[in-house]
Amino acid sequence: MEELVRRIKWEDDSPKNSESFLTREWLVTNGLGGYASGTISGVVTRRYHGLLIAALPNPHGRTVMLNHISEKIILPDKRRIDIGGEETSLNAFAIHGIDYLKEFRLEFGLPVWVYNVDGFIIEKRILLPHKHNTVLISYRLIEGSSHVEFSIRPSVHFRRHEDRVNIELSDDYRIIIKGEKFEIAGDPLLPHLKFHISDDNVSLDILQNQTREIYYRLEASRGYEEVGELWSPGEFNMILKKENEVIFTASTEEWGSILNYNPHIILQEEIQRRRELILKVPDLKENTSAAELVIAAEQFLITPVGRVDEGDVKKSADEEVRTIIAGYHWFTDWGRDTMISLEGLTLSTGRLNHAKWILRTFAHYVRNGLLPNLFPEGEQEGLYHTADASLWYFHAVDRYLSYTKDDETLIEIFPKLKEIIDYHIRGTDFNIHVDSDDGLLYQGKEHFQLTWMDAKVEDWVVTPRRGKAVEINALWYNALCLFVNWIRQLNGDKAAEPYDYLIFKARESFNKKFWYNEGGYLYDVIDGEGITYDNACRPNQIFAISLPNPILGAEKWARVLNIVQEKLLTPVGLRSLAPGHPDYKEKYFGDLRARDAAYHQGTVWAWLIGPFIDAWLKVYPNKKEEAKNLLSGFDLHLSEACIGSISEVFDAETPFTPRGCIAQAWSVAEVLRCMINLNRI
Repeated sequence: MEELVRRIKWEDDSPKNSESFLTREWLVTNGLGGYASGTISGVVTRRYHGLLIAALPNPHGRTVMLNHISEKIILPDKRRIDIGGEETSLNAFAIHGIDYLKEFRLEFGLPVWVYNVDGFIIEKRILLPHKHNTVLISYRLIEGSSHVEFSIRPSVHFRRHEDRVNIELSDDYRIIIKGEKFEIAGDPLLPHLKFHISDDNVSLDILQNQTREIYYRLEASRGYEEVGELWSPGEFNMILKKENEVIFTASTEEWGSILNYNPHIILQEEIQRRRELILKVPDLKENTSAAELVIAAEQFLITPVGRVDEGDVKKSADEEVRTIIAGYHWFTDWGRDTMISLEGLTLSTGRLNHAKWILRTFAHYVRNGLLPNLFPEGEQEGLYHTADASLWYFHAVDRYLSYTKDDETLIEIFPKLKEIIDYHIRGTDFNIHVDSDDGLLYQGKEHFQLTWMDAKVEDWVVTPRRGKAVEINALWYNALCLFVNWIRQLNGDKAAEPYDYLIFKARESFNKKFWYNEGGYLYDVIDGEGITYDNACRPNQIFAISLPNPILGAEKWARVLNIVQEKLLTPVGLRSLAPGHPDYKEKYFGDLRARDAAYHQGTVWAWLIGPFIDAWLKVYPNKKEEAKNLLSGFDLHLSEACIGSISEVFDAETPFTPRGCIAQAWSVAEVLRCMINLNRI
């Protein structure tokens, strides 16, 4: 695919304070967990927005190093025109510079802005070199007279990216000038932020102790502190000459590396790298949305910085510690999300080695038969409060083996797989255990939410599902079936015999106990605390059909699928609860408590479209075109929220406003996986 462009254009007479300028966002990542992100207008609306959020070794974690740049064109009549995007006040959303923004586009996932100021047309690009805590921002005069004066003013507030925006600015900020090299020093425990500009005639107008207030409007709507200060060293002044690109580099790395960059070559190499990612996927068939999602998938695949003792994980020189960021901006790597996302992000896209090292990396972290639920930002150790991550691990291993036939990796991780199964049978942390009476898996501990429906506010678990949850048992059955096949393959029939009866018993009990005859679908939880049968109609039941080893009898598949389609299916995924339930919420909006109250109470989850389509194709194997149509809503979504990616969640009712994380790994993974599979068949 020679070109891959998503273009966002608007008419000259469109309202320049339109919400779309503030709600459409862009994201560029660096393969380490670091990123740059903002609105297409340039206005900073989130605490997570910035031009360089560096992935620093623990205990720092991801740190905002370059928050914002103000950009001005100085016209021949000496008028100074802002184009960088800033709000004028806390209450008014008139935006400096927006009248001059004529186009925003992504080229192979990289953002490009086009400004027209009195006939001077300037193109701006942003790139993070792969595996570097560095950002390159390029400016090019493409039309107008031969040259124009230009200035940029960087602003900083060094802080962890999830810290509140009103943390007091340090008194230690200062500018250090070493010829053409500029550094901002702040927190003595953090690296200096280094600046370099690829122009021979750059001057800096130093503004001593220059600070300004920023209003983070989206933080205000989410119930967080919304006003914070930024510090600036001053303005860099330069001349933009026609067709002569000027590149501003900001980095936390050493000067030797920075000065060795050839930014022009790096840009071309990065475009070529992204083009090659697409060429690895032969089944796209000119599906540009799928091609864009191949690029988006790369954003979540990272080499974590400074957390793992790599000597314990790596076995040879060609191995690399790998993991998956669950979502941008605030998620780290989560075990459940990683295993669900693995096929779509890596296997479907030809990144087979990535998948191998992810599986081997997570095997290193198995404790008491559990995979970590998440790794907190800046911490060494994971948290293990999850009942399903370990079971999704079996699914991920199975999908990997189906693509690679890599018996060596199976042998390598098999002891961990056996450990997981045996711990679940005899019981492990958080009261996760097999009920010896019926062979079903029970989970639950007070104050913990162990399933994927994990919203919790202080001690309030919003969707308490302690007991035998429907998808947990579907996953348990699938894991048992896979394990028995592997143990037979490696150790023979006799070694598998103790587990055979567990498979039979779990399936028999499930089909007897989980069927809600009056509703024609599956109970969500049985044998729960305070309620024996929870008949809330939720999407979790779809896994009883969709997994490679479905636990539900085939005679009931169509009835369950039809109920899920009727009550839960939307153009952008499945609702988490059917309308009409007393707890149903139409919108995911407001402060943390309000959002978490709606998180799994109707809110639509994009990733669930994947298992729904898997189930659909089992029930209706000849209706592949209808399955493709189920993905059409995502084509439109790629031009809203995070352009070129897929949001975490959506409101439960039309217009299905995107919410939550602007780019979510399992959303991208499952939509992409289905697009590729449906192109293939």
